[in-house]
Amino acid sequence: MIRIGVDFGGTKIEAAALDRDGRFQARVRGPSPGDYEGALEAVRGLVAEAERQAGATVDRVGVGGPGSPSPASGLMRGANSTQLNGHAFPQDLARVLEREVRYANDANCLALSEATDGAAADGRVVFAAILGTGVGAGIAVDGQILEGRNAFAGEWGHAPLPWPTRVEYPGPACWCGRQGCLELWVSGPAFARDAGQPAEAAIEAARRGDAYAGAVLDQYVDRLARGLAVVCDVLDPEVIVLGGGMSNVRELYERLPGAIAPHVFSDVFETPIRQAVHGDSSGVRGAAWLWPLEPVP
Repeated sequence: MIRIGVDFGGTKIEAAALDRDGRFQARVRGPSPGDYEGALEAVRGLVAEAERQAGATVDRVGVGGPGSPSPASGLMRGANSTQLNGHAFPQDLARVLEREVRYANDANCLALSEATDGAAADGRVVFAAILGTGVGAGIAVDGQILEGRNAFAGEWGHAPLPWPTRVEYPGPACWCGRQGCLELWVSGPAFARDAGQPAEAAIEAARRGDAYAGAVLDQYVDRLARGLAVVCDVLDPEVIVLGGGMSNVRELYERLPGAIAPHVFSDVFETPIRQAVHGDSSGVRGAAWLWPLEPVP
């Protein structure tokens, strides 16, 4: 028996088939269309190909992607793949795929994947942050996604940068309509903007001892630490997991604990901060985990 998961991203869509133990039996990718109907058809084609390669079909598909359906209207909101906003994406996918669909925010899928058999498998309360082109977060408790009453738990990227300096306040305008969102300070593009060069080149320059690149990295660690400190004050997670492109910066795991500690309202801070074990596979794996392997009674 297999599970099918779909990771709907801004530039690519991935569908995968996982066996009972979470091993890939099929994995296919395609570009993410900029139009809504094209997006539905792209998902349909990738799911069909994943099933063909795995040699099995399923009655239910899990989908992870940006934003979330409103519990009031069922329509998508807050998706940076803006072609989805205002549409009943999960319901339309169910119609096109002719089967049941569960949809979850992609950061929630990261949290679920890593809490199930990844970097946070030993933690009851897990906070997982995506530090990529955008910034988001997911929360898993006892191996289940915590969505919240209004279904937007974990929208950390659109919280403000805590304790801003005079230079940081009020912050640049965000696409969401607010100013100073964390996404504008701790995403990959934000780091590259401050460094004046691609993020990878800036990190390498900092490692070679370049003073300016080193200062930008110091500033990034400080801002990320402030953002995570507020999470720790509210949630006190047992494990923090980082995913996305900036999660590959090894210095974060060495320096963040010490940078967070002065900001938390506690005399002790021992929370481990770990890189996502499954990397960019966590999204599609978490989507597959949205359904149990056995039929629901």
